[in-house]
Amino acid sequence: MKLLYKLQDDQYPFTYIDHVRNIARGFILNEQSEVLLEYIYDDDGFGHRDYYETPGGGVKDNESLQEALIREIEEECGYLVQIIDELGEVDDYYNLIHRENHNYYFIAKVIGVGNKKQEPDEIKRIKDISFHPIDEAISLYENMQNELVGKLVKQRELPLLLMVKNYLYKKDKK
Repeated sequence: MKLLYKLQDDQYPFTYIDHVRNIARGFILNEQSEVLLEYIYDDDGFGHRDYYETPGGGVKDNESLQEALIREIEEECGYLVQIIDELGEVDDYYNLIHRENHNYYFIAKVIGVGNKKQEPDEIKRIKDISFHPIDEAISLYENMQNELVGKLVKQRELPLLLMVKNYLYKKDKK
């Protein structure tokens, strides 16, 4: 997958990186071409969290990026999805937990309802999972917190939301 950009963590002091996490993430579209977002609200070791994020999660051993995305969307959000395109890779860092993230982004569409099986920390952290028109999703990101992990998510995903808007525009023109 094509590397789109690399980002540095300017919110937490750097000490060292001791692990890399491969993460499959998706811009999930419904029949109205609305984007599925998770609303994250929590107070934890990262500080205050109040932001939106695309669903997804870690890639398990012997699992492809595509398989990981499909599994994570069902577990986190309760939807069955079909991948329709790939956007690319964004690498970033969470200095606080000494981690380098390789985020692999896809566009997928909902094809059914599955079995939601959230982890306890996801149940605590994810306050809402809902679809938003693309311009509303962009606005939500533009107005997100500009500090701590929320800023890191915003700088990682807002440019991708703009790519998804362009993708939808081109799709509508066909």
